[in-house]
Amino acid sequence: MKMMKYMFTVMAVLLMAVPAFAQEAAGAASKGYLYLGAGIGMAIAAGLCGLGQGKATASAAEALARNPGARPGIFTFLILGLAFIESLALFTFVIIFLKLS
Repeated sequence: MKMMKYMFTVMAVLLMAVPAFAQEAAGAASKGYLYLGAGIGMAIAAGLCGLGQGKATASAAEALARNPGARPGIFTFLILGLAFIESLALFTFVIIFLKLS
């Protein structure tokens, strides 16, 4: 827990220090941070979608273990839920792609 506190403190300091490096004019700003932010945003979206898919799959497996007769209904809602979860990562990818173009 203490390590997590230090990590978030360091991240906050680094994120607040970014404007100190802004030496260019506002109109001629570099796209370097835009690409970095896009990569971090996509990584966060993909990671959280992976966690959501893992939780959904674990819940479906537990439900099947408790009631094997409900397999068709559980399977239908599992596939539907996984498609919705995956679409969130795809929406993030499309938004980042449009922003960087």
